[in-house]
Amino acid sequence: FMSKKFISVEGLEKIKKELEEIKKIKRPELINRIQEAKELGDLSENADYHSAKEEQSFMEYRVLELEDLIKNSIVIDNSQKNNEMVGVGSTVKIKNNNNEQEYTITGSNEADPISGKISNESPLGKEMMDKKVGDEFLVETPKGEVKYKILGIK
Repeated sequence: FMSKKFISVEGLEKIKKELEEIKKIKRPELINRIQEAKELGDLSENADYHSAKEEQSFMEYRVLELEDLIKNSIVIDNSQKNNEMVGVGSTVKIKNNNNEQEYTITGSNEADPISGKISNESPLGKEMMDKKVGDEFLVETPKGEVKYKILGIK
């Protein structure tokens, strides 16, 4: 499915909880629904049976997706974090012109730019990686190149 992805401890817990909920609650409920629908007889005209079967295939795909995410996740260990250099898990204060912003670098499946979490694979995130306080860098944006300066890393 996918290559290794960075994820926070909380992000990994969320994925594990969703997987457990599917396996322990949703999957058995669905199997019962399919069984009950089968007992009603004629499957060709049984809408509930068909929707349950469709839901089941989506669910099984999601289980594979979640298991793959868990297997291929690199958990960000903030205790090992280096505040000298930007890495996944760093919160970085940057400035372009007179505009200051603060972002936390996350793995791609936890990125949420609106709440200040950007992926290490995004153009801005990629350019910030391994930079130090005081470093300047350029990011290609739809409006052209924007110059940023790193003000702080925590």
